[in-house]
Amino acid sequence: MLRKNIYKYHRYLSLIIAIPVLLWAISGFMHPLMTNIKPRVALQKLSPVTIDSSAIRVPLAIALQQNRIASFHSVRLIHIDTNFFYQVQPQVNKAPVYLSASNGKLLPMGDWLYAQYLARLFLEGQPASSPSNPHAAHIAMAEEEGHDCCNAATACVLNNTTGTKVANVSRLTAFDKEYKYVNRILPVHKVTFNRADGIRIYVETTQDRFAFAMDNKRAVFDNIFQLLHTWSWLDALGTTKLYSIIAICLLAFTTSVLGIYIFFITKTKKMNGNGTLKARRNHRYTAIVGAAFTIAWAFSGGWHALEKFKTDDRDAFYISNHFPAKINLDFARLQQAVNKPVSNISLIKMNEQTWWRVLTSTDIAFVNAGDYSVLPNGEEKYAGWLATQFSKQTATAIKSVTAVTKFNDEYNFSDKRLPVWKVSYAKHPDRYFVETSTGRLSVRVNDSELREGYSFAILHKHHFMDWGGKTARDYSTMFWVFFQIVLIVVGLMLWWRKSTK
Repeated sequence: MLRKNIYKYHRYLSLIIAIPVLLWAISGFMHPLMTNIKPRVALQKLSPVTIDSSAIRVPLAIALQQNRIASFHSVRLIHIDTNFFYQVQPQVNKAPVYLSASNGKLLPMGDWLYAQYLARLFLEGQPASSPSNPHAAHIAMAEEEGHDCCNAATACVLNNTTGTKVANVSRLTAFDKEYKYVNRILPVHKVTFNRADGIRIYVETTQDRFAFAMDNKRAVFDNIFQLLHTWSWLDALGTTKLYSIIAICLLAFTTSVLGIYIFFITKTKKMNGNGTLKARRNHRYTAIVGAAFTIAWAFSGGWHALEKFKTDDRDAFYISNHFPAKINLDFARLQQAVNKPVSNISLIKMNEQTWWRVLTSTDIAFVNAGDYSVLPNGEEKYAGWLATQFSKQTATAIKSVTAVTKFNDEYNFSDKRLPVWKVSYAKHPDRYFVETSTGRLSVRVNDSELREGYSFAILHKHHFMDWGGKTARDYSTMFWVFFQIVLIVVGLMLWWRKSTK
């Protein structure tokens, strides 16, 4: 009687989960294909440009005063072709303005122009006609009578004759169906190019950062994946969608366990030309081979969905600064203090003191904005200070501060931001990953989240095949997902034959 009930439960549960699991399997088979048809871009990171102090012809304070800016959140130096500008962000998350470092003039629609300039660099690379030494060319042009860097920068972007034309530019302050929350970075500009593939490049202008690329081909795959795998058609149901996914995963897990039990308590009957028995035998052997992977996917997928009930509040943790416009920038003195070529600058406030965060050819230096003294290990100290602001722990409680320059099992690709610093505490379970360039919390990780991350990476995404590289991992995923499809199809055929008798 017990064996008969187990058969019955296995059959009924299999029918309930067959279509949802088949959809997951088909879209899971597509996922490695999606990762290999990414739009091709020339660059994902720009090389730093060394800044000559003579390129800064108008002091920052004068440029701010000239444009009636009383205070600001951040400032950097950027260049559009051979023209340098102060990129001044009035408030955190607000669009920056661009003030010429040559004459202090405001660049009209500067952020809109700079987004296009960056997107084209990422898409096509540095134009062959560009000078190999941009800052030197800038100086020469600045000294020419009548040269206006704002007009030159605008013409460089809008009158480009060598690159792909821009079809549209829009600034995103919220995630949408194409640029989803998994991309993390906001605000960004979406720059659409006038090409047959409809490619659009997403850039973060305040960090010169490549955020995402999408074209029409990948959009089709992405939409199918969202429908079949993440069930975007249930998004309107909120958490009910998560309950549904977890329920299907639990049923798939239970069905697989029952199938394994049935395999070991029964024997295969002789077929004698019986088509139903042949289908049952095929299902029996494909099932026992694929059951372990079904269990792995169901377990890790259900746990992953369960974790989504937790509020991801990382975006609420950031530093908002207010620097007075009268702040002085003696670029030549700053360069002398670090004694290395400077590629960029920014301002930070730490322990009631203001520092220039100076990017050099080899490292990052912290220079006091008052006396231009250099703070030893400034970047590491700032990372620890940021973590204390977010964690509310004391600086003395910090156990370690470690630079993270590439993704790993604990801080993975889904966290997006690099480089970051990992700050651990002696008696606090959470590890804080902070991005010093923006003063933001990238992610907070504890042991429970780490275990779930390992589960999803190893059991769901086949990172146990990392020893063979991405190609081996993709082949492993596709092979075993295909096995799931075969398993489900054979099981449905068996049910159909039995039900039609």
